[in-house]
Amino acid sequence: MKKIVFIALFMSVFSFYLGAQGFNELINLKKYGKANSELPAPAEGEKRVVFIGNSITEGWAGKRPDFFKSNNYVGRGISGQTSPQLLSRFRQDVINLKPVAVIINIGTNDIAENTGLYDENFTLGNIKSMAELAKANGIKVILSSVLPVGEYPWRKEIKNVPVKIASLNGGIKEYAASNGFAYVDYYAVMHDDNLALIGSYGNDGVHPNDEGYKVMEKVVKKVIDEVIK
Repeated sequence: MKKIVFIALFMSVFSFYLGAQGFNELINLKKYGKANSELPAPAEGEKRVVFIGNSITEGWAGKRPDFFKSNNYVGRGISGQTSPQLLSRFRQDVINLKPVAVIINIGTNDIAENTGLYDENFTLGNIKSMAELAKANGIKVILSSVLPVGEYPWRKEIKNVPVKIASLNGGIKEYAASNGFAYVDYYAVMHDDNLALIGSYGNDGVHPNDEGYKVMEKVVKKVIDEVIK
């Protein structure tokens, strides 16, 4: 309970510091505002699942809409976002949608330093906070690995990317195991011998193409079905 109160206090102070308009723009709260308001509450017995993440999640729902629609999955990814941004919109884009489960996929843009210097403990802490919020609201938690990347095309100066990703994934996996949360390991089936994304699974070394998403779908659906059965 103390952790939940701390998270709420942190977000309140953060919002006040930035100002309402600046905060909303930073988090992009308007992105799914209309879609969320138009999404009806789940019917009795309906098993809605929300995917929250960055451009990988956003692109997935955009390129493979049938996968989401046919399985009652809801995509809530926003391109470029990092873990604190995801945490800031977690209530609006996950909790308020009343899913039975949430898939959290975040961390690659933290490592790319999209919004500041990378600190693994900070990123992992944000992921833990989202998991705790979900659990506190009766939502089953499914954590997932960061996808393999050799280097970021927009941040080629970032060094040791594969090492950082492997380390963060280890932390996420360990946290999931110690807390009884499910874990989806995209990384294990998508990296090449250099720990980069397999070439046929993406076009820029970061974002999956259709073939990459098909691999991810097989991995994640198996875990989801087990969690929500």
